[in-house]
Amino acid sequence: MNATFPRTRKPRLGYDTTEVEEFLQVARRAYDGTARPDDPPLTSERIRLTAFAMQKGGYSTAHVDAALERLEDAFAAQERQVAARLHGNEAWLREARTTAQVISNRLARPQGQRFDRVNPLVLGYSTREVDRFADKLTRYFRDGWPVSLDDVRTVVFKTQRGGYRESQVDLVLDAVVDVMLAVR
Repeated sequence: MNATFPRTRKPRLGYDTTEVEEFLQVARRAYDGTARPDDPPLTSERIRLTAFAMQKGGYSTAHVDAALERLEDAFAAQERQVAARLHGNEAWLREARTTAQVISNRLARPQGQRFDRVNPLVLGYSTREVDRFADKLTRYFRDGWPVSLDDVRTVVFKTQRGGYRESQVDLVLDAVVDVMLAVR
């Protein structure tokens, strides 16, 4: 039997093959417009937030993650087409510009104060690393400096006690991805 993705060697962990296959079936039906009534609604954002359990000998995480990114791109393009038909391209772009301005305002805050901090006894994202990446994003929005979708999707921050609240940083990064997909 052919697998959809390469598998990890048995002692190593990969994504649960059954979960991945079931998700891909739902995604295929959603994209084709043949979703079943019991299928969960699927959007580019939901694809970005999808997570799978791990299993020994599961699907290669790198291969599945790359496929999910392509799937997210395809759904985002489809969502943009639908929104443009319903509301016009200008409305879609206006919403993207509004979101970009909210992000820019957040990133314009002073270093060390761009996001809420967690308790000094709790681990959060490294403020120095997040601020450094935030400066790159500021230059992207303000000056058009090159930052790729892949840069945003794959950024990883070290942790530190009393660092930035991870969920807040992740939400802003998701919003950046949304804007980047909208203006493609």
